[in-house]
Amino acid sequence: MFGLNKNKSSHKVSGYFPITVDMHSHILPGIDDGSPDIETSLQLVKGLMGLGLKKSIATPHVISDLYRNTPETIHKALQVLREALQQQQINYEVNAAAEYFLDEVFLELLAKKELLTLKDNLILTEFSFSSMPRQPEELSFKIIMEGYSPILAHPERYSYYHDQPKMFDRLKEVGFLLQVNLLSLTGYYGKAVSKAAKYIIENNLCSFVGTDLHHHNHLRAFEEAYHRNVFEPLLGHTAWNGPLL
Repeated sequence: MFGLNKNKSSHKVSGYFPITVDMHSHILPGIDDGSPDIETSLQLVKGLMGLGLKKSIATPHVISDLYRNTPETIHKALQVLREALQQQQINYEVNAAAEYFLDEVFLELLAKKELLTLKDNLILTEFSFSSMPRQPEELSFKIIMEGYSPILAHPERYSYYHDQPKMFDRLKEVGFLLQVNLLSLTGYYGKAVSKAAKYIIENNLCSFVGTDLHHHNHLRAFEEAYHRNVFEPLLGHTAWNGPLL
């Protein structure tokens, strides 16, 4: 996750970054709102390596009316990236799952058990940014009953929870594992998101952290935070994302 000049993104500096395995990113080329092409994907990977990362589990969006990705489209893009890494002799491990928007199409995929997991039965999910889910406990129950364990991506970014932080406790109680975006801790998304992210971490509600990396602006923000030692005070006490090694 670094750096951020496109031509020098593998430049290494000393500092602290809380993960070596990233379980949330959009680095596969040309299939969602992340990397548009293989050249950008390679630059993003070099940036991640500059931060000390060794592995990414790419998680392209699956949203029925926007990004209609399937295991086939995801694995095809994954293969393109893996081959490019090999050709350039870049030693970086990339696997792929998906970030599933919890809509009716997701429930159909769930019933068919056609979901890509991060590892074992872990799946990455997301809510709408614009409207609060009516009954998140029913969603988690359905997912768990089908044998999966749901990770909820970036709950701190759902603004409808900002004035009721105890909902984060509730989400964990009903079975969601909470994943905080590292950029949320930097102020990148604003003060309210940063406050919510810190609440989740300080109250031991966070199970995973991820980059949610999409583009070079994210890399530049990570580089700045790395130099300012933003992450160590909050995250330095825990070995994050160990179950995904």
